[in-house]
Amino acid sequence: MIKKASLTLTVLGALMTSWGAQALEPLRVAVDPVPHAQILAYIQKIDPQLKLDIIEIPNGVNSNELLVHGDVDANYFQHLPYLKSQEQALGEKLAVAATVHIEPLGIYSRRHKNFADVPEKGTVAVPNNVTNLSRALYLLQDNGLIRLKPGFSDPAADRASPKDIAENPKQLKILEIESPQLPRSLDDVDLAVINGNYALDAGLVPARDALGLEKAEHNPYANILVTTPRLQNDPRIVQLAKDLTSPQVAKYITEHFAGSVIPVAGGKP
Repeated sequence: MIKKASLTLTVLGALMTSWGAQALEPLRVAVDPVPHAQILAYIQKIDPQLKLDIIEIPNGVNSNELLVHGDVDANYFQHLPYLKSQEQALGEKLAVAATVHIEPLGIYSRRHKNFADVPEKGTVAVPNNVTNLSRALYLLQDNGLIRLKPGFSDPAADRASPKDIAENPKQLKILEIESPQLPRSLDDVDLAVINGNYALDAGLVPARDALGLEKAEHNPYANILVTTPRLQNDPRIVQLAKDLTSPQVAKYITEHFAGSVIPVAGGKP
Protein backbone atom coordinates (compact mmCIF):
# COMPACT_ATOMS: atom_id res chain seq x y z
CA MET A 1 0.00 0.00 0.00
CA ILE A 2 2.86 2.37 0.88
CA LYS A 3 4.63 1.54 -2.39
CA LYS A 4 1.42 2.16 -4.37
CA ALA A 5 0.85 5.52 -2.69
CA SER A 6 4.47 6.48 -3.31
CA LEU A 7 4.17 5.56 -6.98
CA THR A 8 0.97 7.59 -7.31
CA LEU A 9 2.61 10.64 -5.77
CA THR A 10 5.62 10.21 -8.04
CA VAL A 11 3.43 10.08 -11.18
CA LEU A 12 1.35 13.03 -9.99
CA GLY A 13 4.49 15.02 -9.29
CA ALA A 14 5.86 14.25 -12.74
CA LEU A 15 2.60 15.35 -14.36
CA MET A 16 2.55 18.57 -12.39
CA THR A 17 6.18 19.26 -13.30
CA SER A 18 5.42 18.59 -16.97
CA TRP A 19 2.34 20.84 -16.87
CA GLY A 20 4.30 23.62 -15.16
CA ALA A 21 7.11 23.36 -17.69
CA GLN A 22 4.60 23.56 -20.55
CA ALA A 23 2.99 26.63 -19.00
CA LEU A 24 6.40 28.35 -18.89
CA GLU A 25 7.13 27.71 -22.56
CA PRO A 26 6.22 30.57 -24.94
CA LEU A 27 2.94 30.05 -26.77
CA ARG A 28 3.68 29.86 -30.51
CA VAL A 29 1.03 31.86 -32.37
CA ALA A 30 0.96 32.19 -36.18
CA VAL A 31 -0.39 35.57 -37.29
CA ASP A 32 -0.67 37.99 -40.18
CA PRO A 33 1.61 41.01 -39.64
CA VAL A 34 -1.26 43.54 -39.65
CA PRO A 35 -3.19 43.92 -37.42
CA HIS A 36 -2.80 40.59 -35.61
CA ALA A 37 0.92 40.78 -34.78
CA GLN A 38 0.46 44.37 -33.61
CA ILE A 39 -2.38 43.38 -31.28
CA LEU A 40 -0.34 40.51 -29.81
CA ALA A 41 2.67 42.82 -29.36
CA TYR A 42 0.42 45.13 -27.35
CA ILE A 43 -0.73 42.17 -25.22
CA GLN A 44 2.92 41.38 -24.49
CA LYS A 45 3.25 44.88 -23.03
CA ILE A 46 0.19 44.73 -20.79
CA ASP A 47 0.58 41.06 -19.80
CA PRO A 48 4.32 40.32 -19.66
CA GLN A 49 3.75 37.12 -17.68
CA LEU A 50 2.18 35.55 -20.76
CA LYS A 51 5.09 34.56 -22.97
CA LEU A 52 4.26 34.63 -26.68
CA ASP A 53 6.29 33.58 -29.69
CA ILE A 54 4.62 35.74 -32.34
CA ILE A 55 5.26 34.13 -35.73
CA GLU A 56 4.43 36.33 -38.72
CA ILE A 57 3.43 34.05 -41.57
CA PRO A 58 4.45 34.94 -45.15
CA ASN A 59 1.96 34.82 -47.99
CA GLY A 60 1.32 31.34 -49.29
CA VAL A 61 1.89 29.53 -45.98
CA ASN A 62 -1.20 27.82 -44.55
CA SER A 63 -1.34 28.59 -40.82
CA ASN A 64 -3.95 25.90 -40.26
CA GLU A 65 -1.61 23.27 -41.68
CA LEU A 66 1.09 24.51 -39.29
CA LEU A 67 -1.36 24.12 -36.42
CA VAL A 68 -2.46 20.63 -37.45
CA HIS A 69 1.16 19.49 -37.80
CA GLY A 70 2.14 20.87 -34.39
CA ASP A 71 4.47 23.57 -35.72
CA VAL A 72 2.49 26.25 -33.83
CA ASP A 73 0.15 26.15 -30.84
CA ALA A 74 -2.46 28.57 -32.16
CA ASN A 75 -3.18 30.92 -35.01
CA TYR A 76 -4.93 34.27 -35.19
CA PHE A 77 -5.74 35.49 -38.70
CA GLN A 78 -9.00 33.98 -39.98
CA HIS A 79 -12.78 34.11 -39.65
CA LEU A 80 -15.12 31.23 -38.87
CA PRO A 81 -16.44 30.55 -42.41
CA TYR A 82 -12.84 30.23 -43.63
CA LEU A 83 -11.96 27.96 -40.72
CA LYS A 84 -14.90 25.68 -41.55
CA SER A 85 -13.74 25.36 -45.15
CA GLN A 86 -10.21 24.62 -43.94
CA GLU A 87 -11.42 21.92 -41.54
CA GLN A 88 -13.17 20.25 -44.44
CA ALA A 89 -10.12 20.52 -46.71
CA LEU A 90 -7.67 19.28 -44.07
CA GLY A 91 -9.96 16.64 -42.56
CA GLU A 92 -9.20 17.98 -39.08
CA LYS A 93 -11.29 19.58 -36.33
CA LEU A 94 -9.86 22.70 -34.71
CA ALA A 95 -11.06 24.75 -31.75
CA VAL A 96 -12.10 28.42 -31.53
CA ALA A 97 -10.71 29.94 -28.33
CA ALA A 98 -11.94 33.54 -28.77
CA THR A 99 -13.70 35.85 -31.19
CA VAL A 100 -11.74 39.08 -31.30
CA HIS A 101 -12.35 41.65 -34.02
CA ILE A 102 -13.76 42.42 -37.46
CA GLU A 103 -11.65 43.71 -40.35
CA PRO A 104 -14.32 45.06 -42.70
CA LEU A 105 -13.93 44.02 -46.32
CA GLY A 106 -13.73 47.09 -48.53
CA ILE A 107 -14.08 48.14 -52.17
CA TYR A 108 -11.19 50.34 -53.34
CA SER A 109 -10.21 52.19 -56.49
CA ARG A 110 -7.35 54.31 -57.74
CA ARG A 111 -9.25 55.22 -60.91
CA HIS A 112 -12.63 56.32 -59.57
CA LYS A 113 -13.95 58.37 -56.65
CA ASN A 114 -17.44 56.87 -56.67
CA PHE A 115 -19.30 53.90 -58.10
CA ALA A 116 -21.15 56.04 -60.66
CA ASP A 117 -17.85 56.65 -62.46
CA VAL A 118 -17.14 52.96 -62.99
CA PRO A 119 -17.50 52.33 -66.75
CA GLU A 120 -19.45 49.66 -68.62
CA LYS A 121 -17.51 46.37 -68.71
CA GLY A 122 -15.21 47.63 -65.98
CA THR A 123 -13.00 45.17 -64.12
CA VAL A 124 -13.45 44.18 -60.47
CA ALA A 125 -10.78 42.17 -58.66
CA VAL A 126 -12.07 39.93 -55.87
CA PRO A 127 -10.49 37.30 -53.56
CA ASN A 128 -10.20 33.89 -55.17
CA ASN A 129 -10.82 31.76 -52.06
CA VAL A 130 -14.37 30.49 -51.72
CA THR A 131 -15.46 32.24 -48.52
CA ASN A 132 -14.02 35.68 -49.25
CA LEU A 133 -15.18 35.53 -52.88
CA SER A 134 -18.73 35.06 -51.62
CA ARG A 135 -18.23 37.83 -49.09
CA ALA A 136 -17.02 40.16 -51.85
CA LEU A 137 -20.06 39.46 -54.03
CA TYR A 138 -22.41 40.32 -51.17
CA LEU A 139 -20.53 43.58 -50.65
CA LEU A 140 -20.81 44.42 -54.36
CA GLN A 141 -24.53 43.72 -54.10
CA ASP A 142 -24.88 45.90 -50.98
CA ASN A 143 -23.40 48.78 -52.99
CA GLY A 144 -25.73 48.33 -55.96
CA LEU A 145 -23.14 47.05 -58.45
CA ILE A 146 -24.64 43.57 -58.95
CA ARG A 147 -27.62 41.56 -57.74
CA LEU A 148 -27.46 37.92 -56.74
CA LYS A 149 -30.13 35.34 -57.52
CA PRO A 150 -33.15 35.10 -55.21
CA GLY A 151 -32.33 33.02 -52.16
CA PHE A 152 -28.94 34.59 -51.51
CA SER A 153 -29.82 36.65 -48.47
CA ASP A 154 -27.59 35.34 -45.67
CA PRO A 155 -23.84 35.76 -46.26
CA ALA A 156 -23.03 33.32 -43.48
CA ALA A 157 -25.21 30.53 -44.86
CA ASP A 158 -25.67 31.16 -48.59
CA ARG A 159 -22.26 31.02 -50.27
CA ALA A 160 -22.25 32.84 -53.61
CA SER A 161 -20.02 32.58 -56.68
CA PRO A 162 -19.98 34.57 -59.94
CA LYS A 163 -22.44 32.11 -61.52
CA ASP A 164 -24.98 33.25 -58.91
CA ILE A 165 -25.03 36.83 -60.22
CA ALA A 166 -28.52 37.50 -61.58
CA GLU A 167 -28.09 41.15 -62.55
CA ASN A 168 -24.94 42.96 -63.64
CA PRO A 169 -26.10 46.31 -65.07
CA LYS A 170 -22.62 47.52 -66.03
CA GLN A 171 -21.52 44.07 -67.25
CA LEU A 172 -18.63 44.20 -64.82
CA LYS A 173 -15.90 41.63 -65.34
CA ILE A 174 -15.10 39.72 -62.14
CA LEU A 175 -11.42 38.80 -61.81
CA GLU A 176 -10.50 36.29 -59.09
CA ILE A 177 -7.07 37.02 -57.57
CA GLU A 178 -5.19 35.69 -54.55
CA SER A 179 -6.11 37.86 -51.57
CA PRO A 180 -2.58 39.10 -50.72
CA GLN A 181 -2.14 40.32 -54.32
CA LEU A 182 -5.32 42.40 -54.42
CA PRO A 183 -3.73 45.71 -53.33
CA ARG A 184 -1.21 45.35 -56.16
CA SER A 185 -4.07 45.01 -58.65
CA LEU A 186 -5.40 48.50 -57.94
CA ASP A 187 -3.42 50.10 -60.79
CA ASP A 188 -4.84 47.61 -63.28
CA VAL A 189 -8.53 47.34 -62.41
CA ASP A 190 -11.46 49.67 -61.87
CA LEU A 191 -12.32 48.26 -58.44
CA ALA A 192 -10.73 45.80 -56.03
CA VAL A 193 -12.42 44.15 -53.07
CA ILE A 194 -9.70 43.79 -50.43
CA ASN A 195 -9.58 42.14 -47.01
CA GLY A 196 -8.96 44.58 -44.18
CA ASN A 197 -5.61 43.15 -43.10
CA TYR A 198 -4.17 43.30 -46.63
CA ALA A 199 -5.53 46.82 -47.10
CA LEU A 200 -3.87 47.98 -43.88
CA ASP A 201 -0.62 46.23 -44.79
CA ALA A 202 -0.63 48.10 -48.13
CA GLY A 203 -1.01 51.47 -46.42
CA LEU A 204 -4.73 51.87 -47.10
CA VAL A 205 -7.04 53.07 -44.33
CA PRO A 206 -10.32 51.19 -44.81
CA ALA A 207 -12.43 53.64 -42.80
CA ARG A 208 -11.14 56.49 -44.98
CA ASP A 209 -10.18 55.03 -48.36
CA ALA A 210 -12.86 52.43 -49.13
CA LEU A 211 -15.65 53.41 -51.52
CA GLY A 212 -17.78 50.75 -49.83
CA LEU A 213 -17.15 49.01 -46.50
CA GLU A 214 -18.78 46.08 -44.73
CA LYS A 215 -20.93 46.89 -41.72
CA ALA A 216 -19.85 45.54 -38.36
CA GLU A 217 -23.37 44.72 -37.20
CA HIS A 218 -24.33 41.03 -37.62
CA ASN A 219 -21.06 40.43 -39.47
CA PRO A 220 -20.19 36.70 -39.49
CA TYR A 221 -16.56 37.34 -40.43
CA ALA A 222 -15.01 38.23 -37.08
CA ASN A 223 -11.38 37.12 -36.70
CA ILE A 224 -10.80 34.33 -34.22
CA LEU A 225 -8.07 32.76 -32.10
CA VAL A 226 -7.82 29.11 -33.15
CA THR A 227 -6.05 26.18 -31.50
CA THR A 228 -6.34 22.39 -31.38
CA PRO A 229 -8.88 20.53 -29.23
CA ARG A 230 -5.94 19.17 -27.21
CA LEU A 231 -4.70 22.67 -26.32
CA GLN A 232 -7.97 24.56 -25.93
CA ASN A 233 -7.82 24.31 -22.11
CA ASP A 234 -4.07 25.04 -21.92
CA PRO A 235 -3.70 27.91 -19.39
CA ARG A 236 -1.67 29.92 -21.90
CA ILE A 237 -4.49 29.70 -24.49
CA VAL A 238 -7.07 30.57 -21.84
CA GLN A 239 -5.07 33.61 -20.74
CA LEU A 240 -4.46 34.81 -24.31
CA ALA A 241 -8.18 34.49 -25.08
CA LYS A 242 -8.96 36.49 -21.93
CA ASP A 243 -6.50 39.21 -22.94
CA LEU A 244 -7.71 39.39 -26.55
CA THR A 245 -11.31 39.94 -25.44
CA SER A 246 -10.53 42.35 -22.60
CA PRO A 247 -11.82 45.95 -22.50
CA GLN A 248 -8.21 47.18 -22.52
CA VAL A 249 -7.42 45.44 -25.81
CA ALA A 250 -10.78 46.53 -27.27
CA LYS A 251 -9.84 50.13 -26.44
CA TYR A 252 -6.42 49.69 -28.07
CA ILE A 253 -7.99 48.29 -31.26
CA THR A 254 -10.55 51.09 -31.42
CA GLU A 255 -8.03 53.87 -30.86
CA HIS A 256 -5.09 52.48 -32.82
CA PHE A 257 -6.97 51.40 -35.96
CA ALA A 258 -9.55 54.21 -36.04
CA GLY A 259 -12.50 52.14 -37.30
CA SER A 260 -10.50 50.04 -39.75
CA VAL A 261 -10.47 47.18 -37.22
CA ILE A 262 -13.48 46.81 -34.92
CA PRO A 263 -13.42 44.86 -31.63
CA VAL A 264 -16.20 42.37 -31.03
CA ALA A 265 -18.13 42.89 -27.80
CA GLY A 266 -18.32 39.84 -25.55
CA GLY A 267 -15.43 37.98 -27.06
CA LYS A 268 -16.41 34.34 -26.68
CA PRO A 269 -17.70 32.47 -29.77
